[in-house]
Amino acid sequence: MEFLGPGGSPVVVLDGGLATELERRGHDLSDALWSARLLTDAPAEITAAHRAFYAAGAQVATTASYQATFDGFAARGVGPADTERLLRRSVELADAARAELAGDGHRRWVAASVGPYGAALADGSEYRGRYGRTVAELTAWHLPRLEVLADAVPDVLALETVPDIDEAEALARAVSGLGVPAWLTYAISGGTTRAGQPLADAFAVVAETPEVIAVGVNCCAPADVGPAIAAARTVTDKPVIVYPNSGETWNGGWCGPSRFTAELAVKWVADGARAVGGCCRVTPHDVAELSRVLVRENRS
Repeated sequence: MEFLGPGGSPVVVLDGGLATELERRGHDLSDALWSARLLTDAPAEITAAHRAFYAAGAQVATTASYQATFDGFAARGVGPADTERLLRRSVELADAARAELAGDGHRRWVAASVGPYGAALADGSEYRGRYGRTVAELTAWHLPRLEVLADAVPDVLALETVPDIDEAEALARAVSGLGVPAWLTYAISGGTTRAGQPLADAFAVVAETPEVIAVGVNCCAPADVGPAIAAARTVTDKPVIVYPNSGETWNGGWCGPSRFTAELAVKWVADGARAVGGCCRVTPHDVAELSRVLVRENRS
């Protein structure tokens, strides 16, 4: 991808929490399908949320397909053909938001979100990993969805919130030969994956996978980002991509202060991050400030 080209390229601003913006717009996402439910119920709202992040300065919109899976939709009586249609729709909606802002001189991209196996279970397993599934089983589970999303021609596949090395290996196998580049980001806690594996080991798993063009972390505390960048850079020269949560904590509801700031992002860039954004509870307002500061840094 052009925005993750040579090391001197400007830093790219990612979007924030899509579900956060949809909830702000009045949607109840307390559902096993999470934001993917709106692919059927309110697709125009997804486009509007993407548009809000783009308008705030995000250069990348991440689709509403994180929790969109064949298993999840089947549980609602949606067959495979309609599930394929909804997966494609997730890319089309982000592309529609991009098209609405075309002509303003800014280059924008669409990242097709691919959540981990645990997200489909809707029980918090993506924050634990170690599902009791083999790498081969996980590869077979991920591949059909990846094939559909790749065929929808996003700019990149966002393999995100990966909790452990086994699933990273499975995803690396599954994207091989699809013809669409991917980034892979781990969900972490402190200096390890959510499953407790050292981050250097985790990043090494995909260091030699050519389809994975960038590695990093997402859905973590802002304080964990700096050490993760350092760990990635010890084992790979791939660009590093980071998009943590706001720093609020989840205890049946969000509580505590936000710790996500544009000033922290400047430090992450200085540490070696090449693409920066936010995950849960990071809003278009936060992205606008992030964009303002990083554009200034790019020009300095």
